[in-house]
Amino acid sequence: MVMAEQSTLKGKIQIQAILRLETGLHIGASSDFAPIGAVDSPFVRDPLTREPVIPGSSLKGKIRTLLARSYTNGCEMKKVSEDVPRIARLFGSAAEGNEGGVPSRLQFFDIRLTKETRKRFAQMDLDTYFGEVKWENAIDRITAGANPRQIERVPAGLEFAFRLTYNVEREAELMEDMETLRDGLKLLQLDYLGGHGSRGYGRVSLRDFSVAQFSLSGAKHEEEMETVAQMLEEGGGLA
Repeated sequence: MVMAEQSTLKGKIQIQAILRLETGLHIGASSDFAPIGAVDSPFVRDPLTREPVIPGSSLKGKIRTLLARSYTNGCEMKKVSEDVPRIARLFGSAAEGNEGGVPSRLQFFDIRLTKETRKRFAQMDLDTYFGEVKWENAIDRITAGANPRQIERVPAGLEFAFRLTYNVEREAELMEDMETLRDGLKLLQLDYLGGHGSRGYGRVSLRDFSVAQFSLSGAKHEEEMETVAQMLEEGGGLA
């Protein structure tokens, strides 16, 4: 197998923001045990606190897919390994055949509720702990028979502490990488996160971006970090 060339790690940039749910969110969780009366489709929770969590894998996969659909030169989606370079170097790709994989420059995190949201919603009378249950009905067009089901959603208004880390490898590509990330964040807010988006679920917004750096060689100027933060805010602020 041919190993992919890895660039020198010159530093890291940490990006933080507030992700707000504008509509109810459902990212499903599987369970081996479903007691009588349980919700048909629960959302994913932190196993220790039982609070809702948005997996980093959901954020990464959604943003990458939206970018791939936007940056494609043809009329059909290509394989992940065939993504354009500006996407591949940000999100990485697995090894395939004799070709080595490409390590991701972006590191996503599972994101959790902000302290303010936790305090505000903990006292509210909700259907479940930090959740609401939405009844939906599928109607058979032939028989007109109903198939009701329950979907657990994270309520609109909850805010999460969004963060990710960017590996600085080639400084000449930094601003282009940030432009790509900005486009991805804007597309996310024009689309949806999680399931059932065509029915209004999963609308999110981003605000209050901050950028911090840890440099191993040649400190970045503070002005450049402010430029990065403003660029990402453009992707966050859709108003």
